[in-house]
Amino acid sequence: MRHQSPSTWAAIGICLAALVHFALGFAIEFSVDEAHYALYAQHLAWSYFDHPPLVGWIQWPLVALTSSEGLIRIIPELLWVIACILVYQVTLELHHLIQSRNTDSLLTALPSANLCGLLAVLAIIAAPMPHILAIGLLPDTILAPLSLGILWMGLRWLRPQPYSVGEWLILGALLGLAGLSKYTAAFTAVALLSVFLSSPQKPWITQIGFWLAAFIALIFISPVLYWNWANDWISFKYQIAHGGGGAWLWRGVGAFLVLQLVVFGPLLILGASQFILNFVRTGKASLFALLGFFFIPFFIFATLSGGGGLPHWTTPAWFCLAPFAGIGLAKAWSSGHRQLIRILFFVQIALCLVGFAYVLSGGIQSPAIRSNPIADLYGWKAAGAKAAELARGTNAHGIAVQNWTLGSRAAWYAKPIPVFVLDQRQDQFDLWFGKLPKGANLILVNWSGMPFTAPIGPKQAFEACQPLDSLEIRHFGQNLSKFDFSLCSNWQDGGLAD
Repeated sequence: MRHQSPSTWAAIGICLAALVHFALGFAIEFSVDEAHYALYAQHLAWSYFDHPPLVGWIQWPLVALTSSEGLIRIIPELLWVIACILVYQVTLELHHLIQSRNTDSLLTALPSANLCGLLAVLAIIAAPMPHILAIGLLPDTILAPLSLGILWMGLRWLRPQPYSVGEWLILGALLGLAGLSKYTAAFTAVALLSVFLSSPQKPWITQIGFWLAAFIALIFISPVLYWNWANDWISFKYQIAHGGGGAWLWRGVGAFLVLQLVVFGPLLILGASQFILNFVRTGKASLFALLGFFFIPFFIFATLSGGGGLPHWTTPAWFCLAPFAGIGLAKAWSSGHRQLIRILFFVQIALCLVGFAYVLSGGIQSPAIRSNPIADLYGWKAAGAKAAELARGTNAHGIAVQNWTLGSRAAWYAKPIPVFVLDQRQDQFDLWFGKLPKGANLILVNWSGMPFTAPIGPKQAFEACQPLDSLEIRHFGQNLSKFDFSLCSNWQDGGLAD
């Protein structure tokens, strides 16, 4: 660090990680969620069954031009780079806010702004989960930079100078885009509102700019509201049920917290704790409110985790915590804890590299291991092509699978052949491909990683299924999985989508 500035080292770290993401993007096939959201781009709509539309809209130009996974993944890679740059810039803004409110004794203990920015970026680079979202586009990939942008606007609100009209317009656009990204953007909006409320005076209530920003945000999200109104609010109903999960258990919360530590790493936690210990008292209510960009969504997801949840849902919150963690890590660095920070950083980087190698290898395939989750990333392109070929050769009405997670890859890699999911739940496939017509003949795809018995019977089943072909997926000399293809004839009930 003696020969380069902290900002240069931050740029070097971001570029090196982005190159790794770019290479991995061409090496593996789409995951279930990536394929699902790529299908959003292929079937443009005002909104969708399970998420707002921006994750599909943002991919549309590339999906219209290419089906290459590596090229389409340029979008999440760029979003990750933008998020890291925003982490650095927001850290500088936060540093300036603390410096402007510090006492003389604490000013001497405040590390340099650029060092804080560098350590904030390195804490993100060393966290495993953000790399996953940097390779595969999920709504959280988009929400992370947008949440940081809103946090930045929250910091700028705490300056002595009031917002300009242009800043209100930017804030409204950021809130609207966040709402188009994911419904949990509401937590970010609540955090911003807490920043506004933290000020003893509330001049924003009477400012035309505030109401203009709210109106712009409402205009941005109006397609989601219109689509849900026209579709009996099915997306909101699904998300409420999905967020509630199953039976609430304390061990679910414990597992969630342990998993969060593993996938985001102790560096961010160490830095955030150091920040709280050293600097929160200097900003009074305003810094507590700013920390709400992390604690509000994290607390809600932790509470819901007792009934189930996914670890990546908190990613935007961790990105918003990174500027605070960067200042805390810089404080620890200047206080003689450099060796601990170095050890944690290199351990987390090693964990990331092991994870990359594990994915590229195809995982560990062994009878002693119950399942290999990495097998899910290989073979679907060949299976989709085989299913489409069989569908055309037998004049089948389409392709059938028995779980929606199988349907996303089948629909993407066998496009434009329609795919029907043979279950009782309503989902996006019902909106894209309609109800399965009575008497239909389909190519049934059965994957060894999630096997099902062929549905044969008098009701909501086929009259008969005839095996046609199979496909074994091998990677680096090991058998990862197997696909079986059958021609199933005369579907007995077309009412699954009801």
